[in-house]
Amino acid sequence: MKIFPLALVVTLCTSVMGEDTMILKSGDTAPDFSLESTDGNTISLKEFAGDKYVVLIFYPGDETPVCTQQMCEIRDDYSSFEARNAVVFGINPAGRKSHEKFAKKNNLQFPLLMDEGNRTGERYGVKGLIMNKRTVYVIDKDGKIIYAKRGKPAVSEILASIPDNK
Repeated sequence: MKIFPLALVVTLCTSVMGEDTMILKSGDTAPDFSLESTDGNTISLKEFAGDKYVVLIFYPGDETPVCTQQMCEIRDDYSSFEARNAVVFGINPAGRKSHEKFAKKNNLQFPLLMDEGNRTGERYGVKGLIMNKRTVYVIDKDGKIIYAKRGKPAVSEILASIPDNK
């Protein structure tokens, strides 16, 4: 029986699981996208240029415990995002029916975007082998990323990255 060094096993496993994609960094230009939303509109990043901050929450799946918790935390403090002139979008590759059911069940007041084919997820470095890696981006009015974090950061941390308009 062959014994492989632990570092080699970890490297192989993370490559297979899709952990080798790079997260975009603060200061990077955010890739534009045009995606259909649960409210029936097509949303493009460029439509917010010069006007609003954009919060993108890439999440693995509708109706999963952590995703539901994350989206409900955003929902519960959504007025704070509005006060900072920010719009919020949840994104994953699920289809319209899944997103609509999830949004309705949890009373989400922000649209979910359908990234079928996960091309936007790939451009933002969140695409995993099986599902999106939970990642939050905040994009400023000039289309630059001002906040990028994997995982489920606290809503207060996300809000702190958006300048207060007062």
